[in-house]
Amino acid sequence: MSKVPPTSSKRKAPRPRDEEEIIPIHAQGFFSVPPRRGYIYEVLVFDYYDPGEYYAGLIHRPLDYESEMARLASAMQGFLDSETIEINDRRVKARVEALSLEFRGDPAYPYLTFIIYFPAILRRGLNTYVNMYEEEKAEYDYEVYWMLPPRSRFIEVEVASEYEVLGGGNILLFWARRGDRLPGREKISFELH
Repeated sequence: MSKVPPTSSKRKAPRPRDEEEIIPIHAQGFFSVPPRRGYIYEVLVFDYYDPGEYYAGLIHRPLDYESEMARLASAMQGFLDSETIEINDRRVKARVEALSLEFRGDPAYPYLTFIIYFPAILRRGLNTYVNMYEEEKAEYDYEVYWMLPPRSRFIEVEVASEYEVLGGGNILLFWARRGDRLPGREKISFELH
């Protein structure tokens, strides 16, 4: 899920203005691959510990809230732009479509959800996703889920961490823990039916 959490499945967490007070603690990424639709959606969720309740205070200041959300969306877009993403040997650009701020039952535990879109000329049969990003160590735990349509399946997975292929072979889960080394490259090949 640092900078912001990954399009690579490893993106960094965008930081609020007061970086010392708000700590990224966890991230999750969800990639949804529709059958031959020409795009992939990614949902990234970053959890923070915010003891000063900075984010909660923004809710009651609409102009400051909008400004901070625009800044965070721009920061995430910058992280995405620094990655090289290829689908079937074609470079694609990921784009932040939406961002929301919510809380996990307590104003000290906010989370940001980014909806990210990237074009993907997908075909029946074998498809390959490659993401290259700066090598680093994971700053927090994260999990990444890839979901393919029914009867589709993962063929090859090259990620820095442990992974599992679940369901009927059409769900991929991989994860990293704080301190894990991330070599800066992921490759996922899958077959669409």
